[in-house]
Amino acid sequence: MVSAGGQGEGDALTQLYYPLGLFVDTLGTLYVADQVNDRVMRWTQGDKKQGTIIVGGNGRGAGANQFSVPVGLSFDRQ
Repeated sequence: MVSAGGQGEGDALTQLYYPLGLFVDTLGTLYVADQVNDRVMRWTQGDKKQGTIIVGGNGRGAGANQFSVPVGLSFDRQ
């Protein structure tokens, strides 16, 4: 699965900016910690061109809807 590439650094849904952590679940869904954009992105098997922001992406900070430089991901089964 190609999820992003060739678009340069940026904050569009087709771009990542210093992605540091990734996780692939049992359904093949890809999650990426997009460090400089302060967000976590998701690509499902059918997503060909752009991902979905599932958390963050509202600027750097400590608010309930913000991240500050995410560098990794961890999931549990619940």
